[in-house]
Amino acid sequence: MTVVTTVEDLRVLMKKRVPRMFYDYVDTGSWTESTYHANEADFKPIKFRQRVAVNMENRSLRSTMIGQEVAMPVAIAPTGSTGMMHADGEILAARAAEKFGIPFTLSTMSICSIEDIAAHTKAPFWFQLYVMRDRAFVEGLIDRAKAAGCSALMVTLDLQVLGQRHRDIKNGLSTPVKPTIHNLLNLALHPRWCMNMLGTQRRNFGNIVGHVKDVDNIGSLGEWTARQFDPRLSWADVEWIKQRWGGKLILKGIMDVEDARLAADSGADALIVSNHGGRQLDSAPSSISALPAIADAVGSRIEVWMDGGIRSGQDVLKAWALGARGTLIGRSFLYGLGALGEAGVSKALEIIARELDLSMAFCGHTDINRVDSRILL
Repeated sequence: MTVVTTVEDLRVLMKKRVPRMFYDYVDTGSWTESTYHANEADFKPIKFRQRVAVNMENRSLRSTMIGQEVAMPVAIAPTGSTGMMHADGEILAARAAEKFGIPFTLSTMSICSIEDIAAHTKAPFWFQLYVMRDRAFVEGLIDRAKAAGCSALMVTLDLQVLGQRHRDIKNGLSTPVKPTIHNLLNLALHPRWCMNMLGTQRRNFGNIVGHVKDVDNIGSLGEWTARQFDPRLSWADVEWIKQRWGGKLILKGIMDVEDARLAADSGADALIVSNHGGRQLDSAPSSISALPAIADAVGSRIEVWMDGGIRSGQDVLKAWALGARGTLIGRSFLYGLGALGEAGVSKALEIIARELDLSMAFCGHTDINRVDSRILL
């Protein structure tokens, strides 16, 4: 039996258990994947100041994100097709997040629907919105999120068009899986995944199929994107969404100081420094390298969070020290989900929390809220 002690262990196990097209969907970037790899690599040169002979008792990782108490400054990021990593994957991840005490964000492009998550959890969750050409559909998504009791709306700003993801194209990524000879052979090598998927009816984009006129099936994220994602998205649309929603608003996909100022001007409650996990503009800077300037520019006006490349609690601590008052994990929880289902998501969160707790202690702190850039060399 594999002893899991790191998020990397979960990744290795997921790779064995999930069909290639869905594993590659998670573990890939756009074009040359340089930004995808930089997201993770750029954490490594950041070094801690180790302190000794400091009382390390009674440590606390508790903080808040947009006024919501969290067990640690981490939330589950919205990830499309999560329910293809493991049957009912969004439900399982939401349950794990609820038990741990951190927010879960459901993607517009999820397999399980808004209503599925509301029916299987008690804690309010967040909903991530992609802006479509069909504004009536967008209004419907917002209204459904309200009806489900979602406590925040997260608008993704960096997917007006879809980045070219070569591995997804080569794998013929689709949801549900197309019954080609290549796909059927690959599925045959993953009997555990197949048995789990046979036990659920949730195998398509639950927030879309059945909720859009004349749409009863969507072959792929790329197909839907080409038809519906709106390249005309503007700050005027953000204002319209803010008025329609009327609650806590988070803007995701900020990588530039000028855009950060516009996000703060919009009246949003938080922004996320994010390059979409390196899946959109290749050769964009890593999220962690873009974070300090944005935090310095607008951190007093709006909560600044970040995602991209977080694989450990040490990464969370580095991001916090550089000005992020919240972080989001995508691949790290997906590795756990694909490896071990709900238990794997819980394991990923436990690993990150333990690494964050111990690293904070070694830096001479017992309260995450008192940590600042002085813990870094």
